[in-house]
Amino acid sequence: MSSAQVSLSHFRAAWVAQAEASPWITAGLGVSMVIVVWLVGSSIYNALVNGHPGNLHYAIYGGVAGFACTALGAFMAIPMRRIGIRVQDTMLGFAAGMMLAASSFSLILPGIDAAKGITGGGISAAATVVLGLTLGVLLMLGLDRLTPHEHESTGPCGPDAGRINRVWLFVLAITLHNLPEGMAIGVGFADSDFNVGIPLATAICIQDIPEGLAVAMALRTTGLSIPGSTLIAICSGLMEPIGSLVGIGMSSGFALAYPVSMGLAAGAMLFVVSHEIIPETHRNGHQTPATLGLMAGFAVMMFLDTALG
Repeated sequence: MSSAQVSLSHFRAAWVAQAEASPWITAGLGVSMVIVVWLVGSSIYNALVNGHPGNLHYAIYGGVAGFACTALGAFMAIPMRRIGIRVQDTMLGFAAGMMLAASSFSLILPGIDAAKGITGGGISAAATVVLGLTLGVLLMLGLDRLTPHEHESTGPCGPDAGRINRVWLFVLAITLHNLPEGMAIGVGFADSDFNVGIPLATAICIQDIPEGLAVAMALRTTGLSIPGSTLIAICSGLMEPIGSLVGIGMSSGFALAYPVSMGLAAGAMLFVVSHEIIPETHRNGHQTPATLGLMAGFAVMMFLDTALG
């Protein structure tokens, strides 16, 4: 048996052990994945059979813009030898604030309004979005538990993470982080409502710049060269257009899929903010500047949502 086969077999055994240790999380991930695949499949069927492609091109534009802003942040890291931890925590706090406001003003509230128009009742509308929130949390919780990756605050996480190169663990962590942002962009453009899509995509693009910068600087701590860390940070932004395709695919299949998908994207973003970004910004004793950054990001996003929406 080759070394690659041995490694694959070892990882498979570690993944099964992790899944068996967390049966409810594994089951939740399975259910949420099935629903996501079903929503995307129904959208593709709707586009091919019924000729309703939706606003696919707008979702792609938004995802590509997110990728471009991530690349811009990564390029900004090239002339910098280092960035102070305090500044990094403040920038990440700003990104977290924008994600929190985007989840609330651009996903949850419009999702409830859309669900009211479909279900005709406030309670049923709220329940529809809560269902989406639950699916988003289950999706990210399962991926976080069952995908090997690394956070600076917690170290290696997931099955067999200790046997995987630290650079790849960072890359997988970045992937998990950027996926819900791309999904949110796609969902925002799904219902032909630019009052939702444009402010949401703008906010995510703005906060992608400090994220790209922070990712490039963090990758340098793993021993990567400046060109290597910059290239990987740029490539991490590819999850934005990919996620946007998933997002618009989830929400374009039938009417009720739209508010469910908005809740799902919001739940995934809220999970990332609470589980990853805020703990990371507080672990170095910079709670106050990180919190001020969060409040500034929240205010900027609230202003953008009002001005552009």
